[in-house]
Amino acid sequence: MKLTLKRLLRAATAAAVLAGGAAPSLAAEIPAFDANRKVTITFYNYNLASAGIGKDATEQMIAEFQAKYPNITVQGVPVPSTDMTTRVQADIVAGRVPDLAQLIFNDLDHAVTNFGLQPLQDIIPTGEWREHTQGMVPAGLTLAAMKGKTYGIPYVFSTPMLFYNADLFRAAGLDPDKPPRTWAELKTASLAIKQKTGKEGFGAGAYDQFDWMRQALILSNGGRTISEDRKTLMFGEEGAVGTYKMLRDLVESGAHTRSSAGDMADAMRSGNMGMYLQTSVYTRNLLSGAQGKWDLRAAKMPTFGDKPAAPTNSGSGLFILAKDPQKQRAAWELMKHLTNERAYTIITEKIGYLPLRLNIVDDPQYLGPFVKETPLIRPNLEQLASLKPWESMPGPNYKQIQRIEQAAVEQAVFGTGDVATIMMDAQKRAQALMPK
Repeated sequence: MKLTLKRLLRAATAAAVLAGGAAPSLAAEIPAFDANRKVTITFYNYNLASAGIGKDATEQMIAEFQAKYPNITVQGVPVPSTDMTTRVQADIVAGRVPDLAQLIFNDLDHAVTNFGLQPLQDIIPTGEWREHTQGMVPAGLTLAAMKGKTYGIPYVFSTPMLFYNADLFRAAGLDPDKPPRTWAELKTASLAIKQKTGKEGFGAGAYDQFDWMRQALILSNGGRTISEDRKTLMFGEEGAVGTYKMLRDLVESGAHTRSSAGDMADAMRSGNMGMYLQTSVYTRNLLSGAQGKWDLRAAKMPTFGDKPAAPTNSGSGLFILAKDPQKQRAAWELMKHLTNERAYTIITEKIGYLPLRLNIVDDPQYLGPFVKETPLIRPNLEQLASLKPWESMPGPNYKQIQRIEQAAVEQAVFGTGDVATIMMDAQKRAQALMPK
């Protein structure tokens, strides 16, 4: 892993430079930490709102922070991920500005434009930033950046993983040590599983309101969802259309299940589906279903022939909204605590997301024992070398744009009609809602 780690860090650093993510420089620094001053901060967090995605782990990390900093009181505010932007915006209007918030990258443009987010380089001393981010994957640090400004630190995130049932591979006459590398190979394997075992061959968690996985698929096929200048939508163009034609073919051939998202997850967990493209947060759930019953493994997301995969990230980052310097300092201390080596160990082991610090992967003090026991994480880690940011849509109508795109994708993949026509029509309707 050591040689691989060096390679990953070099590649990730190059990606960060290309992405334009800059380390904070210096503007108005927050004051030094004062251990004698009591401060109370609010922390809006969506993991706290659901036991299934890390409530206990988040409470543990907050409790450890307050034991270390008894003068800082953290008021955790549980908010479902789908309600976070609405809740934050409403509370800002009401004068109850959160001090620290966990915001989904999908909402980054909206948050930067409307929430008064401050670039971290405007408030964090340069030396503190460099010290804290040393050892973090540089490409990961660009996920919360816009126009050369860094607004947050990635907190819980993943890339698309191909979970697969090695027992069903064997039963279908496939080699479980050679999972599909391309979408063509996946189709062949999926049909073999369905024909030989009677089980579903493949499902993808790519059709909900969050388009991070769809962006990864389109980027991997040479397309984009939005132009680089963020003015023109492109999810009806060739790269995206080719992606959805491929998925339509999988569905029509029987290689891709027509089940609902919930049924796909249940089928995979119960050993009744061969392959499942999904975020790593499902790892613990799938492991609990497979334990003692079937052999769960994981691989990187498939590629479109020889085109390199371009995995985007799911998840969220931590953002400081506090304006009071003492609260900013307290929020920064909590942010550091939630993204240090121990925190990422807890996040990976107990929630299932990626660690932004690769140096802890084989360290026996941190993730070493877990990774040795649970090697499913490694394909996801390897994809960090080619990590691409999940791009948020701009303007006040961004959620409407997302809904138009999502509905079109469902029709294009699972419905009838010409895929290119469906996607281009949706693109034109969505483009009319873009900022002028």
